[in-house]
Amino acid sequence: MTAIEQTDAARPRGTRLPRRARRNQLLGAAQEVFVAQGYHSAAMDDIAERAGVSKPVLYQHFPGKLELYLALLDQHCESLLQAVRTALASTTDNKLRVEATMDAYFAYVEDEGGAFRLVFESDLTNEPAVRERVDRVSLQCAEAISDVIAGDTGLSKEESMLLAVGLGGVSQVVARYWLSSRSGIPRDTAVQLLTSLAWRGIAGFPLHGTDQS
Repeated sequence: MTAIEQTDAARPRGTRLPRRARRNQLLGAAQEVFVAQGYHSAAMDDIAERAGVSKPVLYQHFPGKLELYLALLDQHCESLLQAVRTALASTTDNKLRVEATMDAYFAYVEDEGGAFRLVFESDLTNEPAVRERVDRVSLQCAEAISDVIAGDTGLSKEESMLLAVGLGGVSQVVARYWLSSRSGIPRDTAVQLLTSLAWRGIAGFPLHGTDQS
């Protein structure tokens, strides 16, 4: 059950929940409000109302709006990182690995909760704590991709990282464009198109220890 589903299930006031369940419920409500309104327009009153709790209950778990936003951001940055790592580990076929990684980004932005907006389209990127988290997850995703590139091609750490940043950046930018453009292109078709583009480039680097060109 997602955080938002837990919010829906637990919304009636007066329901006592275990602390972890309550925290997840509040995070689900906060996600809905932040995605719909943005950080600056959202109020703790809105989040408490959405969760079906009193504001004092909300403050028992989160001392302020920024702390709540950061907790939510941490959760969804970790989700993205785990999705990328899982995709990279899902196969040893490099073309399928590229495809799986691209699809991880598309699936992330397509999630109906809109959590990707907190990571990639936040209206709070001038806040150092937010910027640090967004930069860190982008770096961690690139490092995961870079490790695979370096292991397969024998390129230096710096060269592999440059390619990895490019692949990760293209994936998230194109995935966001695909979602916002409402072009009608099915997700699997969009992923295949982007995979073909990326694979034509990355496949040009020979496997480490071979004479491929």
